[in-house]
Amino acid sequence: MKKGLIAVIVVAIIIIVGIMSAMGSYNTLVTLEESVTNSWSQVENQLQRRADLIPNLVETVRGYASHEQEAINAVTEARAKLGGNASAEERMGAENELTGALSRLLVVVENYPNLKADANFRQLSDNLEGTENRIAIARKDYNDSVLSFNSTIRRFPTVIFANILGFDQKEYFEAAPGAEEVPEVDFTNE
Repeated sequence: MKKGLIAVIVVAIIIIVGIMSAMGSYNTLVTLEESVTNSWSQVENQLQRRADLIPNLVETVRGYASHEQEAINAVTEARAKLGGNASAEERMGAENELTGALSRLLVVVENYPNLKADANFRQLSDNLEGTENRIAIARKDYNDSVLSFNSTIRRFPTVIFANILGFDQKEYFEAAPGAEEVPEVDFTNE
């Protein structure tokens, strides 16, 4: 009888340890997933700040460079794609498109020294530059959260619980294709 009781106690301890381990893994995964969600909301917060600045910047440039309509339209169209309840992947693509359009618009600005000297434009440019820095930091924080989450759900034994409970890997915020290329700046007025 003693051996049977000891075996039952050992099995009960193993089951309790397994349950406690599963609960700990689940709680860790929930916390990390919430961290990813929070980091993404911070990225969206900064992207919204940039989207709010863009109409003022576009209108200022439009007043000086009305014949540079192509660059102005590209920024306006890219900003319009940001609305709605797009997925994180769709939002990342739209943001990368907007970043490219803004780069082209700022290249156009280089041809207008009076515009660069305008106080409104300088203030908007400074605000936009600060926002771009905040976006870069928010993207880095998001990717750090994704790294932590993805690493955790791939480690043993958490990978078992993650698969059973439906925790999937998160996507990183990646640079747009061609981002490594330096934009061409042409100061000739042709």
